[in-house]
Amino acid sequence: MYLHREGFATILIASIVLIGINYLSDKFIPYALIKSILVILSLAVFVIILQFFRNPSRQLTQDASAIIAPADGKVVVIEKVFEKEFLNAECMQISIFMSPFNVHVNRNPVSGIVKYFKYHKGKYLVAWHPKSSELNERTTTVIETENGDKILFRQIAGALARRICWYVKEGQPVKQAQEMGFIKFGSRVDVFVPLNATINVKIGEKTSGGQTIIAKLK
Repeated sequence: MYLHREGFATILIASIVLIGINYLSDKFIPYALIKSILVILSLAVFVIILQFFRNPSRQLTQDASAIIAPADGKVVVIEKVFEKEFLNAECMQISIFMSPFNVHVNRNPVSGIVKYFKYHKGKYLVAWHPKSSELNERTTTVIETENGDKILFRQIAGALARRICWYVKEGQPVKQAQEMGFIKFGSRVDVFVPLNATINVKIGEKTSGGQTIIAKLK
């Protein structure tokens, strides 16, 4: 396991702030108990930040007929919807909620060519809100597979998230389970798959990004 590069600046700033707080408390607060509490709280905050930016090594799934979970988290939506931004067709939406305690690396669900990418500014509704997919800050990525299937997925900022990172662009070839981005703090990823795909997950099921098969293509 190692720390993701998106966390380096945050960890550095947090370290400086926490060290500063404890330095000032040691210098100006005469009560040993309060100093001890601040040290314990500082360590707890630092550990929470470290675990958020962890990027564990894992055996990634490679399967041309499968759609892989792009994120760690819990499946909160499986429903038939009309996707109007790019696909303009009915499809199945699978949504994965990422809590602040999940790994927040995002991965490509399939291999292929990035046919469409767009960043949308937006609101910061809680990630499980039904309208967060349309109103929140988000990115939309569409990958076309070798067989011509188009898989659309969105990185969606949650109430705590204020920054979405991505490493893809239109026309770029990408590999399944390869890192495509990162969302800082609580968030959600929506995946839109063809109606004839076989759904492999259930509501409430936990997913592992780059490993869990969430659907199978025909």
